Amino acid sequence: MSPAEPVRAPTLPVPADYVRDHTVYACVTGSRAQGLATPASDTDLRGIFLVPTPDFWRLGKPPTHVRGPAPEQLSWELERACALALRGDPNVLEALNSPLVLNTGPVGAELLALRDAFLSRTVLDALTRYAHSQGRKLAADLRGHGAPRWKHAMHLLRLLLTARELLRTGAYVVDMGPYREELLAVRRGETTWESWSRRTERLLVGTEAKAAHARLPAGPDVARVEDFLLRVRRASALG
Repeated sequence: MSPAEPVRAPTLPVPADYVRDHTVYACVTGSRAQGLATPASDTDLRGIFLVPTPDFWRLGKPPTHVRGPAPEQLSWELERACALALRGDPNVLEALNSPLVLNTGPVGAELLALRDAFLSRTVLDALTRYAHSQGRKLAADLRGHGAPRWKHAMHLLRLLLTARELLRTGAYVVDMGPYREELLAVRRGETTWESWSRRTERLLVGTEAKAAHARLPAGPDVARVEDFLLRVRRASALG
């Protein structure tokens, strides 16, 4: 008698299948959502997918994020997106607050209703830390190449304007329409390094000085986000 064939557990879906079959929220980010698009601009697609709970019970684990399948497309698994947003990650927060929503299911709609739980002084800290880091890189590029990388300089200014709007309104504002001409002029290099530096320094110092008194909670509402994730995971496990 020949030995019985071992029972093989089904393999996890390929990453693109999670995006195709389990996306709960999709949007456009980048220049088109920011009101900064030009005829040459790409369309940056972002999404959030929900891995079925049983897929986490395997030895192999599902992906935390997936690039593609379309060009300029990136998707995060729901838990990963929430963890990044709780840390003030500007990429996820931009996606959650994009004015260009492509589709959203019930879970995605509940996530969007939760956006205020992610907004706190933690976001201001994340934006100012990023600004300091990028400012140092831009200065190093200037020393090394003799010319600023104006596209990067524009995005640093944009994030500082986002921080100012968060201080002023309590909302994470993605649409930079009111600042379009100023930002695109920076991108085209129609300014000087000194002028750009003075502008960004004023915004950075002002944000740091006002952050402690912002009309924002000190930290995000982690308990509310965890309750959401537990409910979603439980519902998925029960099928």
